Amino acid sequence: MSEINHLCILPPRCTGRLSEFSHNMAVEVKVVADKKGLTDFIRCPQIVHLEDSNWQPPIYADEFAFFTPEKNSAFKHCDTILAVAYHNHLPAGRIMGIIHHTYNRRHNENNARFGYFECINDIEIASALIDFVKNWAISHKITSLTGPYGFSDKDPQGFMVEGFGSTPLIDTNCNLPYMNRLMELLNFTPFLDCLTYRFNCMPKLPEVYERVKARLESNNRYKLLEISSKRELKEYIIPVLELTNETYSNLYGFYPLDLTEMHELAKRYMPVLQPRYIKLVLLDGKLAGYVIALPNMSEGFKKAKGKLLPLGWFYILKALKKSKQLDLMLGAVKPELQGLGLEVWMGLKLLDSARKAGIQSIETHLILETNRKMRAVIERIDAQPSKRFRVYTSRL
Repeated sequence: MSEINHLCILPPRCTGRLSEFSHNMAVEVKVVADKKGLTDFIRCPQIVHLEDSNWQPPIYADEFAFFTPEKNSAFKHCDTILAVAYHNHLPAGRIMGIIHHTYNRRHNENNARFGYFECINDIEIASALIDFVKNWAISHKITSLTGPYGFSDKDPQGFMVEGFGSTPLIDTNCNLPYMNRLMELLNFTPFLDCLTYRFNCMPKLPEVYERVKARLESNNRYKLLEISSKRELKEYIIPVLELTNETYSNLYGFYPLDLTEMHELAKRYMPVLQPRYIKLVLLDGKLAGYVIALPNMSEGFKKAKGKLLPLGWFYILKALKKSKQLDLMLGAVKPELQGLGLEVWMGLKLLDSARKAGIQSIETHLILETNRKMRAVIERIDAQPSKRFRVYTSRL
């Protein structure tokens, strides 16, 4: 359809952020159809965040693999489209449309997602990109559009609305504040919020936590396993992701990983996983719960400037060793064992490892605001919300 493949609107207002932009050129929104288009799509955030000292560049080789269907099996569940907005022949914004058929069938929805949405501070450019995805979704008989969201909740979700200027977390949006204003101007309404919590490594712990720990340690059926090497970790990767499937099935946006996707995710994160920050609980020898954390690598990613070679890996590995902040990435306990204190036991052991390594603070990854069980565990140690991310929705 011509209105989807190539769309022009009136010239936008120039924001002044980029001097190369002029007033006498129309905006063109083009489908990513070749390597140049994909390069512009992947490099576009570098233009948008030109003056943003807090922005964390991705590793560009990983980005090319992620957005290539032959290298990312998540595409097989979805109809997708990638587009770039050009102004004066320069990339000024980008967006991805996703119709996740597996998720829609599983949850009886007729929804499309927009994700990886970036643009300069200009309502016409933002409108052109959103209208582009809306037209595409309508052509597929979709009735609502929600985002920012990726293939699943493992991908960046929501625009940050609180916490600007603080240390970025891996795999979260690092948008500028104006994106939320643009969403409101485009008649999107808030759909759900996610929070991160930050606390120091010497929190005031409830007395009951030590009693929970002692009770579990005295029960011979339970064993807390502290991983000592990546070789030892490898045998637990698939069980960990299988437990994730079982535990996260009712959370918004989550869909179960198949075996191929499990191996892809493991390959993506294995190089940076630190065994000392992974705690597992076994019940009668079988995985019952886990927690995974990573030293914050933001400074390493900034210095790498999107490249692993020649020095990118050096900067990232140095950040892993020198970071004083631990990012709590993922955790789960089998549904029938929740409430028994397994997450407390693993958390206490993680705190011990963090303190021994000189870590000063811990920040959780995104927690749904409606996930009151998980929030209660965190808030019990007087942890305070650090960041808030918001997902928006609109009827079509």
